[in-house]
Amino acid sequence: MTRPMNRTPRTPHAKPRADRKRDAGRPDKRTAARGLTHLRRLLHQDENDSWAVKLLPRIVFGLAAAYTLFAIASESGSSFITVCALIVLGALVWLLRRRGQLLLGLGATILSAAFTGLFSAVGDSARMSTSSTVTGQAAFGYWALAGMALLGAWMVKDHPGRRGVTVVLADVILVIASVVGMFLPEAGVPLGFLGVMGVLALRGNSAKALASRTRQALGRLRPRKAGDPADS
Repeated sequence: MTRPMNRTPRTPHAKPRADRKRDAGRPDKRTAARGLTHLRRLLHQDENDSWAVKLLPRIVFGLAAAYTLFAIASESGSSFITVCALIVLGALVWLLRRRGQLLLGLGATILSAAFTGLFSAVGDSARMSTSSTVTGQAAFGYWALAGMALLGAWMVKDHPGRRGVTVVLADVILVIASVVGMFLPEAGVPLGFLGVMGVLALRGNSAKALASRTRQALGRLRPRKAGDPADS
């Protein structure tokens, strides 16, 4: 009487678990060979190899740029802060390279904050002899309005137009209001607030809904023609 063969036959080339763990800890030979192949391609600089020809100048210019930034940053504390700000700004531009409207909005907000702060400082320095109670604190009001314009453009769920263009228009009005604030300091921030709110309302869903309702109301008020089938 033969017994049923329940056991699975062992493969002669199967390795024990200890050997497999030991082999898993070693570096892959294929990866090392692939790295040596890439290095040879880079050093050989074959004219037909576009990858190697383009990569070498990028490495050289990248090292030169890194050394230049390091040399500038090591001069003083302000240079270090400037270099760090440039690196952060460059990384932000690289991350948002496919989101043009958000990048446009951020750039417009930064420029608006810079210009409004400059105009506020110029106005304060010109009013030093008049003992005016309004100081450079108005710049913080302009910066808050610039941030409100940026957030207001992206808070709308279904924006009918381009959001970055909305931020640019609001920031332009804000800069104009800061110029007015150089001569009339009490009217600068309120005028900027009204301008930013007006742009957000006109470019948002509220203006679109208001325009559609106005069209419907005007359509109902128009006199119907005599041959209109609705009159019969």
